[in-house]
Amino acid sequence: QVQLVESGGGPVQPGGSLRLSCEASGFTYNYYIIGWFRQAPGKEREGVSFISINDGSSDYADSVKGRFTISRDNAKHTVYLQMNSLKPEDTGVYYCALDPGWGGLAPSKYEYWGQGTQVTVSP
Repeated sequence: QVQLVESGGGPVQPGGSLRLSCEASGFTYNYYIIGWFRQAPGKEREGVSFISINDGSSDYADSVKGRFTISRDNAKHTVYLQMNSLKPEDTGVYYCALDPGWGGLAPSKYEYWGQGTQVTVSP
């Protein structure tokens, strides 16, 4: 049974930084994608970034390019999202998800989801 556990969220002031972690377990896929998504109150879930566990290729939503960095530690089955220069509009519940296929930034492509971690950016 695939399990994804996010951690690292919390309150932060504008301009600050947080690092989210997503630990994956319970699967035997050799190739998969881990994506990060976020959902603000009253808004649809949106893709933030994703990374290929196989070759480390990644992509970002335009809204976070240059501020967020996704990385992986295959030995720990963990993907990180380093978030810098945070803005109030980055506030939301951040989820990680796993796709044994090609991934992308569309939430509908992902089959397995974590429970989410809250990020709140405010003065």
